[in-house]
Amino acid sequence: MALDHSGSPAGPAGPGKDGALNRGDGEPRHSAQPARAGRRAGQARPDGRRRVAPSRLQGTTLLYEQVVALVERIIADRGLVPGDLLPSYTELADQAAVSLITVRRALDELERSGRVRRHQGLGTFVARPRIVSDPARAGSLLGTLAKDGEPTAELGTRVLALNAGTPSADLCHALRIAAGSAVWRLRRLRLLDGQPAVLETSVIPVALAPELDGLVGSLDGSLYDLLATQYGLVDAYEEQYLEVIGATQAEARLLRLPARTEVVRIRGLSLDEAAMPFDCFEQLYPAHQFAFAISGSATRQLLPPPGRRDWEVRS
Repeated sequence: MALDHSGSPAGPAGPGKDGALNRGDGEPRHSAQPARAGRRAGQARPDGRRRVAPSRLQGTTLLYEQVVALVERIIADRGLVPGDLLPSYTELADQAAVSLITVRRALDELERSGRVRRHQGLGTFVARPRIVSDPARAGSLLGTLAKDGEPTAELGTRVLALNAGTPSADLCHALRIAAGSAVWRLRRLRLLDGQPAVLETSVIPVALAPELDGLVGSLDGSLYDLLATQYGLVDAYEEQYLEVIGATQAEARLLRLPARTEVVRIRGLSLDEAAMPFDCFEQLYPAHQFAFAISGSATRQLLPPPGRRDWEVRS
């Protein structure tokens, strides 16, 4: 089963995952100059090009589908890559001989499918293909992003904080620890190809991973490899809940997203081979950058369902 969600954030653009909206020379990649309004389909433009007749766009019948086909052909014919600027609304309307409302509908569809990204005040850009994550796969984040055993992107990690605290009653229940037991709260920012991609929080009982704070220098790699090697905690089973929420201001800033961008929140529980919980985790993924592949399996209903759950660790 595949779950695919796309946000449509508005507001100023932050750096995309490809790291830039411009060419290497610092100048944006602009489309060709717009044709003069009122020119008939098929008539030559001042630059020598001919406008595309709507009826010739891949045999589509709906007007917005003609614009979708036009944009796809522009991307292919001009060899555009993620981060390149597409023609403006007016240019597309002129080339396809349709209204601006039709162009907007077409770009809505293209943005929903992850093909383009719109940035208010800047324009419409070719989007980077969505990264497919398999969150149901046990193990490290890199393992969930691998395809046929091979990583789909270079994964990096920035450790934001590691501190000890007292977990909420909901966390105590999930981790099966007594009220007042100490836990580690580890917060990390995961980078894909050098760009912020996933904001990750892990809550681990101190009793299961004593002196974890002495291993901070090793936390920029795979946390689960470290837990397995140092403490014998091997991830054998997970339960997870996926929700779409609005990123907080702090979360959006860390992920370099416009304000109010939707993110996919995964809250989960990892257990070892003896069915002992050792990590309550939360991962935030920008909704427009990821697609999720989920395979069905029996659930043990160990993790409380989402809702007004207290997921905090207090100092």
